[in-house]
Amino acid sequence: MKYTFTLIFFFFTAGLFAQRAPAGKKLIQFSGIITDVDSNFVVPYVTITNKSNKEQRYGANYKGFFSFVAHPGDTLVYNAIGYTDKTIVIPLAVKDAKYTEMVKMKSEIVYLPAVRIYPWATVEEFTKDFLALKIADDDMEIARKNLSGRSIHGMIRDLPRDAGEISGSNFRIDQERELNRNLVQGNPLLNPFAWGKLMQQIFNGDKSRQNSN
Repeated sequence: MKYTFTLIFFFFTAGLFAQRAPAGKKLIQFSGIITDVDSNFVVPYVTITNKSNKEQRYGANYKGFFSFVAHPGDTLVYNAIGYTDKTIVIPLAVKDAKYTEMVKMKSEIVYLPAVRIYPWATVEEFTKDFLALKIADDDMEIARKNLSGRSIHGMIRDLPRDAGEISGSNFRIDQERELNRNLVQGNPLLNPFAWGKLMQQIFNGDKSRQNSN
């Protein structure tokens, strides 16, 4: 029973090939790989059109490999995005049931015209923006501004004190404290000479008023 179904399937497929194949033409397994003519890199997903068999189309895989049934003498057109179309004809003198060919396609170079983009719609807008353009300062002008009195005073007021400045200030305070350690400041209220000087100033003031009267 199994052999009977096998025979029936064989005759059925043979009948289909016989219907598709024109009279007097044999079928061959046409295979190959599509590469770039300059770099020898594979060209993936190329569309192959058989012009001699009702515009039937086939596709190569991502490795550029293709394999399909064709007839000797068929005209095939290979086309892919970015490449020039390639037309080949399968030789008529193919004796075996298999035929292999390396197809090389040339990349298509398209030269586009140069395009210049301007941000100004009119010459008047360009002139207005050009006159309002602020030119950056050179090195000398930047140094002059950084060393001006206003800039230095602003940095003194705003910049925090660094470690060297704090250390110098503490050292100066410690030195002044050591120098004035043995100096004792007296209370002027307990100084009799100060009281005597005060009384003398009071008396002199009374005399000056008497003289004025």
